[in-house]
Amino acid sequence: MIVLETDRLDKSYGAVHAVNQLSLTVESGQVYGILGPNGSGKTTTLSMLMGIVAPDGGSFRWFGEKPSPAANIRIGALIETPNFYPYLSLEQNLKVVCRIKGIDESDISRVLSLVSLRERRRSRFATLSLGMKQRLALGALLLGDPEVLVLDEPTNGLDPEGIAEVRNLIRQVASTGKTILLASHILDEVEKVCTHVVVLKKGNKLAEGKVDSLIQGRDLVILESEEPEKLNSSLSQSPLVESFSREGLEFRVELKPDVKHADLNRELIGSGIVLSRMEVRKNRLEDQFLELVKQSKPPMP
Repeated sequence: MIVLETDRLDKSYGAVHAVNQLSLTVESGQVYGILGPNGSGKTTTLSMLMGIVAPDGGSFRWFGEKPSPAANIRIGALIETPNFYPYLSLEQNLKVVCRIKGIDESDISRVLSLVSLRERRRSRFATLSLGMKQRLALGALLLGDPEVLVLDEPTNGLDPEGIAEVRNLIRQVASTGKTILLASHILDEVEKVCTHVVVLKKGNKLAEGKVDSLIQGRDLVILESEEPEKLNSSLSQSPLVESFSREGLEFRVELKPDVKHADLNRELIGSGIVLSRMEVRKNRLEDQFLELVKQSKPPMP
């Protein structure tokens, strides 16, 4: 089932084209990442989807329908810093949220257990670590058991322990089948948490698809030899090599499809070349992302 669909969504702030004709589709159960550097249009996109900012053009639908209060009830969103009362306990703060949302307070116990804060339920909010505060914010979203979570940079500003806690919580929630829309500039976060991703730069969509499909690429083989000229000549003539580059004694080789690094090693040994180094680097989303950003060009005026 399609949970969210945008059609040429567009937003400008003066001369800045924050989101440019963005079309994307998010299906039920996906953890969909919006990935891009700061200023790429991630927060503006989420703000339009949640009715915080009005689009200049285009449209979007939640659950196949036009935006409405009824649709928003089915969505839990964390876009801006949540406002909790520092002098109230966790339980008291969540009671306030329940009253605002019209949710039964009996759900508070379930949510505190889910975010591993039940033992701290009587602690004042001001006494929490940053990671705990962010987990409480996620807990507030989960009150009433919404079908979709919308998260803007959920680990921003956290220390490594806090980042791990929040990521694990997102994965735990995703495992229950909820749909999650997550904006982040952190490549590692998207790779570890998301199933699908769209890559943005200056409001433009550069790529979209399954995270696995963007990660999949030919492994990079790093070679060194005490006979670099001989190695250079052999690589130039090899039917196994798609392309290679050289920097000093180091050769960076991309093999043709279905060719393994062991095949290249056997070929070089057969040519009498002794390698002092052979290293295989897995192609990661970071490599794909950096390549996409590097190759992208600004839209024509």
